[in-house]
Amino acid sequence: MALRAHLRADVQASLVVFLVAMPLSLGIAVATGAPVAAGLIAAVIGGIVAGALGGVCLQVSGPAAGLTVVIAGLITTYGWRVTCAVTTAAGVLQIIFGASRVARAALAVSPAIVHGMLGGIGLTIAVGQLHVILGGEPDAHAIDNIVALPGRIAERHSGATLIGAVTIAVILLWPRLVRRLPSGVRAIPAPLAAVVAGTTLAAAVHLDLPRVDLPGSILGAVSLPVFPDRDWSGIILGVLTIAIVASMESLLSAVAVEKLAVSRGRAPGRINLDRELLAQGAANVLSGLAGGLPVTGVIVRGSTNVAAGAKTRASAVLHGVWVALFALFLGGAVEWIPLSALAGLLVVVGVRLVDVAHLRHVRRHGELPVYVATLAGVVTLDLLQGVALGMLTAIGLVLRRVLWSNIRLVASGEAWRVDVEGTVSFLSLPRLARVLGRVPAGSCVSIELVVDYLDHAAFDHLHAWCAAYERAGGQVTVDEIGHTWFRSSREDQAKRRRTVVPHLPRWFAPWSQWQELAASHGDAHRADAAGTMLVGVAEFHRRTAPLLRGTLGELADGQRPSALFLTCVDSRVVPNIITSSGPGDLFTVRNVGNIVPIVGGRNADLSVTAALDYAVDVLRVPSIVVCGHSGCGAMQALLSGDLDRDPDSALAGWLTHARAALARMPLPGTEMLSPLEQLGRANVVLQLEHLSGHPAVRRALERGPLELVGLYFDIPAAHTWVLDTASGRFVDPADALTAVPPQRRRPPRRWDTPPGVTPTTETAA
Repeated sequence: MALRAHLRADVQASLVVFLVAMPLSLGIAVATGAPVAAGLIAAVIGGIVAGALGGVCLQVSGPAAGLTVVIAGLITTYGWRVTCAVTTAAGVLQIIFGASRVARAALAVSPAIVHGMLGGIGLTIAVGQLHVILGGEPDAHAIDNIVALPGRIAERHSGATLIGAVTIAVILLWPRLVRRLPSGVRAIPAPLAAVVAGTTLAAAVHLDLPRVDLPGSILGAVSLPVFPDRDWSGIILGVLTIAIVASMESLLSAVAVEKLAVSRGRAPGRINLDRELLAQGAANVLSGLAGGLPVTGVIVRGSTNVAAGAKTRASAVLHGVWVALFALFLGGAVEWIPLSALAGLLVVVGVRLVDVAHLRHVRRHGELPVYVATLAGVVTLDLLQGVALGMLTAIGLVLRRVLWSNIRLVASGEAWRVDVEGTVSFLSLPRLARVLGRVPAGSCVSIELVVDYLDHAAFDHLHAWCAAYERAGGQVTVDEIGHTWFRSSREDQAKRRRTVVPHLPRWFAPWSQWQELAASHGDAHRADAAGTMLVGVAEFHRRTAPLLRGTLGELADGQRPSALFLTCVDSRVVPNIITSSGPGDLFTVRNVGNIVPIVGGRNADLSVTAALDYAVDVLRVPSIVVCGHSGCGAMQALLSGDLDRDPDSALAGWLTHARAALARMPLPGTEMLSPLEQLGRANVVLQLEHLSGHPAVRRALERGPLELVGLYFDIPAAHTWVLDTASGRFVDPADALTAVPPQRRRPPRRWDTPPGVTPTTETAA
């Protein structure tokens, strides 16, 4: 049953692809100057051979517009039969590529180069075919066609212009024209409808126009290839160009078709790019021997195949069979088609090769110069030189990014700061020296290094400048954010006022690891806590605020925290760090000993009760966490008995809510720990019991779902333990995660799902 359903879908899809492929194959043949039958031969062989042998089952192959300029040049220079021999040799080279398993190397070529190449070819085709529409003949070179186009437009036009304009209009307007028509009419592809419309109009008004010249039989177009006895360098260059361009276009098309199929719900298949190259090579060998155009995988046909609902490679093969049957039995109908109608089709195809959507991606990734250089090179020079120019531009951009450094001088009151970012090599020395030379003598200077690499020449220059500046009476501080370069030399540190060696990113590290001993430079030398905090605030504004501004902007209208996090006031416990959370994630309550006082009891704390009520009844948090920690001073005071000597103190009264934890020592699995660690864990269990008795929490637990979680943070080990309520033991978080029932697990967010969007079953699959 499944086989029959697949066959029905493949037959339907193959008919749709056939209707798209027919006019495109004829138009590409006309544009190259090859016999019209050559386009049909390539479509037949590409569909059957490459479709049956290819590495991507829904890929559809045939003559492609991307090689139009190359083939046209070869035909003009060497003739058609030599071009067939070049196609055959290129196919052999593709087979060698596939057998050598180098197919994935083609994916290393920047997409900006590939799309720039296709864009240049598209513009070349469009400008050349505009001359045909305007009743003239295109020149061999794109620049000549561009220069001659204004004069051609100013001339008096014939019926060819009308047919070409009608063809273009139908292609562009077809999706709107068929919206209210029956589904059978909507299934007709726009290219076929446009060519039929142009042909019908030309016949209806009896226009005498140049038309397609097809031999009496497609078999009569078969011609054996020959090699010339001269200019072998040009032949070899043509073979390499066709093999490389056809391979790249086929491989990129194969990857795109597979991605499109997966996006439409098809199970991901295994892409065998080496097999795809072998199939493309075999198709080109046969196409060249039979007198056909070069064959490539074509994204237009492949995407049509996927959109039409194809299931297997039978669709691509059948499309080739339909082309063969049409050419054998209905070829005479092709001779009614005006060349201007095919030219109008090719103008649209050429313009669409300039992919505006991809252009936006290229611009976003900073590769627009590569795209423009490749496109301009293809149009003004030739295909191979244009691609070479694009590759050189891409290499230049990579070198610039690798060697890039941003060096600037910033005034900060009476002090100065030199920001150095990126990769600093000997190539950056002129700019580095120029910026350092602008620092006024005798000032306080901070050199902030945010560098990936600092080579020896740049290090020596910085070191020498710092030493000379300090000898002249100035003060220098080197602030290294990230990798440290100045720490290794003790002698250097002795000469310098201070070299900062951060061990953590700024937002994780304590102030003492990265701030200067003085809070600021100049006349404001203060090392008090307030000054230190102000330095931290300034650092937040400079580095962290730009990263958080978007997130905080989304949270400005309200909060929806994922948990109430109750923990100790100990400064070593930082909830957002140990939970890898950010703004808006945790509703945090801190007090001495991470205590939940009994409601209505002695020494109750209304602030904790109010926070619990608000979090549970208003914010509706899904979980409440109680987190204890090692080395807790509150637990030490409770364990030592010192509080008994001053029972009326505030601390003694507060810790009465934790005294019952003494009777719970030791919990299972904590017998080998010190009494202080045993008490800290037992206190977490006790506070969770207090929490479950809180009225608001009790109501939330009854209506569900609300989860109570116990954590214990081991400070020296930087490890957090999770309370397993079933066993009463504190276990590793990884073990706790595996114990969560599948129905309670949150589905993972896909890489392409925006934050805040809950993945559905379909997107999470």
